[in-house]
Order: sequence, then C-alpha cells, then structure tokens
Amino acid sequence: MELAVLLGLFAFCVLIGVPVAFALGISAVVVFWLEGLPLMIAFQRILSGVSVFSLLAIPFFIFAGELMLHGGIAQRLVRLAAAAVGHVRGGLGTVNVFSSMLFGGISGSAVADTSALGSLLIPVMKKRGYDADYAVNVTVTSSVAGILIPPSHNMILYAVAAGGGVSISKLFLAGVVPGILMCACLALAAYLVAIKRGYPKEAFPGWTALGVAFVTAVPGLVTAVIIVGGVLSGVFTVTESGAIGCIYALLVTTLVYRSLSWQDFTLAVARAVRTTALVMILVGCATAFAFLLALYRVPEQLTVFLFAISDNPIVILLLLNLMLLVLGMIMDMAALILICTPIFLPVAVSLGMDPIQFGMIMMMNLGLGLTTPPVGACLFVGCAIGKTKMEQVIKTIWPFYLAIFAALMLTTYVPAISLTLPNAFIR
Repeated sequence: MELAVLLGLFAFCVLIGVPVAFALGISAVVVFWLEGLPLMIAFQRILSGVSVFSLLAIPFFIFAGELMLHGGIAQRLVRLAAAAVGHVRGGLGTVNVFSSMLFGGISGSAVADTSALGSLLIPVMKKRGYDADYAVNVTVTSSVAGILIPPSHNMILYAVAAGGGVSISKLFLAGVVPGILMCACLALAAYLVAIKRGYPKEAFPGWTALGVAFVTAVPGLVTAVIIVGGVLSGVFTVTESGAIGCIYALLVTTLVYRSLSWQDFTLAVARAVRTTALVMILVGCATAFAFLLALYRVPEQLTVFLFAISDNPIVILLLLNLMLLVLGMIMDMAALILICTPIFLPVAVSLGMDPIQFGMIMMMNLGLGLTTPPVGACLFVGCAIGKTKMEQVIKTIWPFYLAIFAALMLTTYVPAISLTLPNAFIR
C-alpha cells in the first residue's frame, strides 16, 4: 500500500508539473508520515544524502565547465576539429561530432555541449547548405559524449548512488573507450547521411593551419589532462582535482586566451551556483526516496520479476536497457541515476556484471534520453538554436539514434570496451 502511494504520488506530482526534486521529496515525506515514522527521520535522510564528501567535487566540475564554456575554449576546439576532419564529405557534421568529443572531455555536460557547440556550429552549417534538421541531429546526439568522456559529474552521482563502493577514478577511465566508440558510430552516421543528401566537402586548410589550431587548443585540452591525470596518478583526490581544474580554467581564460570578461565570469558563477543548488536538492530528496525503495525491497522484487521472465543474461540485460531507455525519455537524468542505481545495479551484479560496466551502460542509456522527447533537454536546446520544429528533427534523427544504440549494445555485451582501461591502469 505504502509503496503504491510512494510511486503514485511521485508520478502524479511529475504529471502536474512539479519539479522532479520536489516530487521526490513530497512523496517520500508523505510515506514517512503514513508509516508513522517521525518526520525528523525523513529530513535526516535528505541531509545525509548531501553530506557526502565526494559530492563536493560536483560544484567544482560544474564551475570549471562554465568558465570554459564562456571563456572561449569551445571556439578553439571547433577550429581544431574543423582543421582536422572538416575536409571529408559532409565535413561539418564530422567536425560537430569531433568537437563534442573534445569539448565533452572538458565540460562534462551534455546540455552545455549542445548549447556551446550548437550556438557555434548550427548557424554555420545552415549557411553552408546543410539542412537545419541535420545540423540539430548531429549536435544533439553527439552531446552525449559529455556524459561519458571524463570528467563527468554524473559519474560521481552514480558512484554515490551505488553506495560508495565504486571507484570514481575507474569510472572516469571506463568512459573513454565507450565515448570514443559512440562518437565513431555517430561520425559514420553523419557521413552516410551527408553522402545521401549530397552535402559538400570543406577544403583542407593545410598542415600549418592544423598545427596552429592544435597549439591554440592545447591550453584548453590540458584542463582535462590535469583533472583526470591528477586523480589517476594519486596526486589529487576527485574533489581536489575539481578545485585545481577551476583555478586552471580561470587562469587559461583570463591570462592565456584573455577572452573571459567580467560579465562572462559573473554569468558563469551564477549558472554554476544555480546548477549546483538544483543538483544538491535533487540528491537529498532522491536519497530519502531511495531509502524507502530499499525499505520496501524493490530491488529484490525487480530481480525476481526479471528472472521470472527469463534466466538468459542476454535477455535480462536487454530488458534493463529498454527500461532505462524508456525512463530516460520521461525523467531527468540526475534523478534517474540516484533512483535507478540502487534498484538496477543489484540485478546487473547478480548476472556477473562489473558495477563499472553497468555505470557506462546507465550513462549511455540516460544520455540518449536527453536527446528524445518528451523531456529531452538537449533536444529542446538544439531545436531552439536551429530554429526548427521538433517534429521535423524527430523524423530524420533515427540514423543517429541507431548509431548510439549500436555503441550501447557493444558496451553492454562486450565488457572489455569499458573495463580494459580501468583494469590496466588502476589495481
């Protein structure tokens, strides 16, 4: 009865437009009251959710990403991508994917990737004769790289939701190969669609221009090297690396590129504070909600249910993927990580899957959800920048969905894709 109230009230709140974080908190507090438990316990669970040291890294990563977003690093990465791969057929589509791979490794955010690169590339692609729907399709789907390629604050949320037993350093390394694999699949899809539509080639600017573009992009690229390398080498903790990343990003954008104005800085601070507040409220409320799910043994019931359908690991993993895909289409990614990890991770572990590999599967599934209606944040941003209707974009985006799905299936059924690097560098 209480479980039905918990899930039903949450669904009702979401349907009437209550923000997901508050929907989680309201439904959890109501069920605590129905159980006859002191409401103080509910608020203690909420506070315990945000009183986790690892979460201190999130505001640093978010702020570093905002500084780089407004400090001119994105423009230099686009120039590097254009010089390197812009000369192939439909070159700007491949440039878009390659830029997302580079920028995703710095910003760690799919929405920031769509906003920054979309504002730069979509208008240029339209001027060069590319259809608006193609420009939006490539931009939106390639932005998922920001979730996989380290550093990613969503991986920190996953590590916390998994109970703290999953190494954030391993998660960072595990995302590299799946992220590159997904971008390779998307680049292939962009190339094939470009051939079908007869899009033009761009002229190769020459090796000198490529070298210059690389040199000017290096200071920005070093940000990811400092953050990830510091963590993997043991010089920094994850939280310390985020703080160092903020300092370095501020120095690069003000002293090296000299492109961060005071107005840009204040905007970066404001957006970082707002995003951090939203994430922390969500984490606290989701912790109380997840406590009740564990109390009612939802993970165990789901495991029994799935094994009743089939005892074939291939079938069960496919069902898990489909469930995550559907949930990703209708809910916010951060909330789903915090809610679904305690539920689905035990099922994956019971099949012999490493929690690191399951983390990559979850990131890719929920990242795909950011590009799908009805609540795909990246899709909304891309359509707004491209000034095109979502209906038109959805009609032609399926080759890019298939590309991500192909990378997802390979990551699901080939453990080496996500586990080789973590196992090789971290013992």
